[in-house]
Amino acid sequence: MSQTTPPAAAHPVPPPIASTAVRATRRAWRRSAREALGAYAFVAPFMILFVALLVIPLGYAGYLSLFREQLVGGSVFAGLDNYRQALDDPLFRDGVLRMARFLLLQVPVMLGAALFFALALDSGRLRFARLIRLGIFIPYAIPSVIAALMWGYLYGPDFGPFAQLARGVGLDAPGFLTPHWILASLGNIVTWEFIGYNMIILFAALQSVPPALYEAAAVDGAGALRVAWHIKIPAIRQALMLCVIFSVIGTFQLFNEPQLLSTIAPQAISTSYTPNMYAYTLVFTNQEVNYSSAVSFLLGAVIVVVSYSVQLASHRRIRRS
Repeated sequence: MSQTTPPAAAHPVPPPIASTAVRATRRAWRRSAREALGAYAFVAPFMILFVALLVIPLGYAGYLSLFREQLVGGSVFAGLDNYRQALDDPLFRDGVLRMARFLLLQVPVMLGAALFFALALDSGRLRFARLIRLGIFIPYAIPSVIAALMWGYLYGPDFGPFAQLARGVGLDAPGFLTPHWILASLGNIVTWEFIGYNMIILFAALQSVPPALYEAAAVDGAGALRVAWHIKIPAIRQALMLCVIFSVIGTFQLFNEPQLLSTIAPQAISTSYTPNMYAYTLVFTNQEVNYSSAVSFLLGAVIVVVSYSVQLASHRRIRRS
């Protein structure tokens, strides 16, 4: 009797390596696609507002700057004539130069004071440090319109407290709102408003400096001044540069303070005192929308050039050091 051997058990054939790799690639692609869609969903609201409120208005303003309104013929294409007119406009040039002088005088004082307060708070030697920090920052929380009105009252030559105090001791009222002093008066308002803002940025940067650097400096016998000059200030150089860039932009965009003070000091602040005031006057008083658009774009170009020049000079100084 012959014995038959059972058939061999069938073993499953493993799938090809290529098909497994394809499926893994597809899963990875789907996962990355879902992550990308989620990221776009989070960014979409900002992008929609950014395009609707900034990109489209800028594009429309650029379009308007290339045209000119005429009594006969209406709106006609002018090319770059509006820009050439703005470059030759003494009112626009004087406003830009005035703000450049304001930048050179006011910004170093403001950032120097902000850096001093930030270093003092970071030293840990001040009593009631939180209260002091809050007191320095509070002026930034006050709207610029309210600040300008408040300081306008303080500067007032008739009913202002400084004028009354001067008359009480037999002196003339201070000329804070005269043409010779108005730029310094504006600088005082802006400095009072933004010292706290810049101080918070610099103080936050100082808090991120590694404590090991201070410990090493203490071992070497460095005092507080040497630590501040050789360790703290170089460590927050990027934060300082950020404050400088913000200050450059804010200086050339100055509008609220001089616009409000012009009502009580019209002999010192004209309608073209700052480039922003000049563009505002062109639109809402002279009805020159096309020319105002060209002035605004040139002002933006000035801000970009000055900001880039400051940043480039800072990078070169860092490389040399």
